[in-house]
Amino acid sequence: MAATPVQTQTLGSHALSSTATWTLQPEPGAQSAAPTEPCEQLNENIHSNSLDQRTLLKVASASFSFFCAGVNDGSTGAIIPHVIRDYNVNTAIVSSIYGATFAGWVVAALTNTHLGQYLDLGAMLALGAVLQILAQALRAWMPPFGLYVTTFFLVAVGAAYNDTHANTFVATVRGAHRWLAVIHASFMGGCLVGPFVATAVASAGEQRTWNLFYVFPVGICLANLGFIAWAFRDSLTLKHRKPLPVSADNEGEESQTTRGKGATALIRAALGRPAVWPLSLFFFFYIGSQITSNGWVVEYLVEVRGGDLSRMGYVPAGFNGGCLLGRLLLAEPTHRLGERRMVFIYCVLAVGLQILFWMVPNIIAASVAISFVGFFTGPLFATGINVGTKLFPPGLHATALAFVFVFAQMGGSFFPVIAGVIASSEGVGTLQPILVAILACTGISWVLVPSAKRQGNVAALHEE
Repeated sequence: MAATPVQTQTLGSHALSSTATWTLQPEPGAQSAAPTEPCEQLNENIHSNSLDQRTLLKVASASFSFFCAGVNDGSTGAIIPHVIRDYNVNTAIVSSIYGATFAGWVVAALTNTHLGQYLDLGAMLALGAVLQILAQALRAWMPPFGLYVTTFFLVAVGAAYNDTHANTFVATVRGAHRWLAVIHASFMGGCLVGPFVATAVASAGEQRTWNLFYVFPVGICLANLGFIAWAFRDSLTLKHRKPLPVSADNEGEESQTTRGKGATALIRAALGRPAVWPLSLFFFFYIGSQITSNGWVVEYLVEVRGGDLSRMGYVPAGFNGGCLLGRLLLAEPTHRLGERRMVFIYCVLAVGLQILFWMVPNIIAASVAISFVGFFTGPLFATGINVGTKLFPPGLHATALAFVFVFAQMGGSFFPVIAGVIASSEGVGTLQPILVAILACTGISWVLVPSAKRQGNVAALHEE
């Protein structure tokens, strides 16, 4: 038996963490040693005929976490016009909220793996929920503009911890492509609800009331924290690592050094995987198109098409509703007909519909077109995650996907900021050609993503 370093991931009660261990890889033809407890738990999770009650509860909790994130993201486009007018800032200045969001995801990516050495899965999810509660509570107070922007940083860090570890956990259950579609459909469900609640509250009276909308996210984020504490109570703890053997060389040495080196090794290994870069580029353009469209469509329809602000705030709900239906209805056809082929077809259809939105000067036609853009681009996120879990070994899922998400949020911050800066000088009408170009780049970048090879346990994660 050769001593070959193989990164694996420790699981406890179906809870995935990002701890690296070293195992012995047997030579070809050699008799394997008895499986370790983590491997037994992984195989039990993968090969069971159906999800057990505890796993279903955790998937439901992950779905609700995504719903809360969706309410936050989906309401931004409906709130931005009120922020511009009440804080008396232009589109370039208000774009700083997207910069703060990106900064939050960067910080989360840099700290996620290190925190994962100390906090178990439930504790990481709870930390993310607490940060989101704090941010939403500050917004409801309607703080000074600088602090309001800072809340987007806090929400991003919290959502990043939730999204990364919820995605990683759900990717281990049987029929992962379906359950990933469910949790990301929950996100779009939140994006659908957010604009309805935000627009209704913001238009409720003559006086400024839009900040009171944030009482709603505070409530559901509190419920999210309670749900996490219940569903993931078996991993709502600190990780206990065995102390190093005492010797002349390491006497008194703490395991903190080992944890730090383990986290650094995971990061280097993840970034050293060639597949992480084209997949990150795909998400960079995809999330950039989604957030740019969602964030600026209301301002575009008000300023360019002459729409009524109190009514145009509902248009993002059509886009998000289309995404929700797309993630629910297109997940299975996409899986069966071929993920690579179908995603490219969806991108081509989305480009055509976005051109229709641009060229036809009719608010109703534009609303229908953008709803179908949402429908065809809806499955792209879950499909990309499903492909990513096949491209990376299980031990690198949490770390690699965290950096993919950072690049996704980089696009989700970069393109809205660019759109806002250009709009401040050239007008909001420049939004449409920008979106057409981003969607076209999404399809091109998907072609660059390598094909997933089904090997060993990685393939088993997704086989029926």
